[in-house]
Amino acid sequence: MRPGIVEFEDFVRARGSALLRYGYVLTGNADDAADLVQESLLRLNDSWRRVRDKDNPEAYVRTIMARQHISWWRRRRREHLTDDVPEGSYTDHHTFGELWKELATLPRRQRVVLVLRYYEDLPDQEIADILGITRGTVRSQAFRALNTLRVKPSVLERGRA
Repeated sequence: MRPGIVEFEDFVRARGSALLRYGYVLTGNADDAADLVQESLLRLNDSWRRVRDKDNPEAYVRTIMARQHISWWRRRRREHLTDDVPEGSYTDHHTFGELWKELATLPRRQRVVLVLRYYEDLPDQEIADILGITRGTVRSQAFRALNTLRVKPSVLERGRA
């Protein structure tokens, strides 16, 4: 086996579950997350020789994932929001169910901006570069999303009532 292939397989083994969690937060669906990771890793494999020597190949694949996700929802042109989080399809010690219920009420771009900003802890300029939008648009999308979430009673508050 060639050294580049071994390095790529090692990368996938080491970071695959983290990429799947990231895909799940982006898509809200375990099956779509798996498809997103698979498609992104296929694209990464094509450019692995060039990317493997960079400082952070994981950041590169996350950028592919974010752009691929945006491409998918642009093609669909309509949202398929649901209150039901798939049970049993995704196993991890973290549960995103309550968080996803809140995020799923937001438009897709606002949701992606919040995920990249707060879950991935990326600066606004990097988010703008990933999404192909301006830094100001990132800030306004985050502001609108947070305002929407502040106005709504949270899942926890509804549970106490």
